[in-house]
Amino acid sequence: MLVTGGGRGIGAATARLAATRGYAVCVNYRQDAAAAEKLAREIKGIAVQGDVASEADVVRLFKTVDDKLGRVSALVNNAGIVDRGSRVEAMTAERIQRMLAVNVTGSFLCAREAIKRMSTRQGGKGGAIVNLSSVAAKLGGSGEYVDYAASKGAIDTFTIGLAKEVGPEGIRVNAVRPGIIRTEIHLTSGDPGRVERIGATAPLQRPGEAEEIASAIVWLASEEASYITGALLDISGGR
Repeated sequence: MLVTGGGRGIGAATARLAATRGYAVCVNYRQDAAAAEKLAREIKGIAVQGDVASEADVVRLFKTVDDKLGRVSALVNNAGIVDRGSRVEAMTAERIQRMLAVNVTGSFLCAREAIKRMSTRQGGKGGAIVNLSSVAAKLGGSGEYVDYAASKGAIDTFTIGLAKEVGPEGIRVNAVRPGIIRTEIHLTSGDPGRVERIGATAPLQRPGEAEEIASAIVWLASEEASYITGALLDISGGR
């Protein structure tokens, strides 16, 4: 299993759980080498640096997995960014372009390389791709991060279309849509208290935990979900 952005948060929780289920795991990271390498040692996997928004980095990432772990059978498109809360009229082109480059283009590029290795049409044995969307895709992120929500809306459409495209080739493609989860990504928003504040407004009256999302991701990648593809699974406490 390759988990992009796997050094912390949901990605790290997914890597840990996958390792306990017998996967050889590659933890991809962009900046925090110490966290990723520590996790890789813990789960007896590997850590590989790479920016998913860079085509060259993605190609190198998958080549490294080929060489060190073998052909990938499960991809978790977890790498993603959010920015400080902002109204649309205050957003720069640079911010929007980076958001889409990481959250959308990165997922496309990683899926492209995974398909080349998984597709039965190309000599593979099939596999599973799990994309990380967000409940923001249907809520819109108004007043805070419409750009982030829009990028996750693109992931929803990508998931549905790709599932139909590669289903006949033995590849299942699904997405999870987390709500407010206790992870470090929210510190980027400039409002560290928002997790508890917004989490309390969900019907379950709390934020979610990274491990709760990881459980769904690993399940969707497993044979227990063998007849599920093109699904968007909300894990949002009822929001």
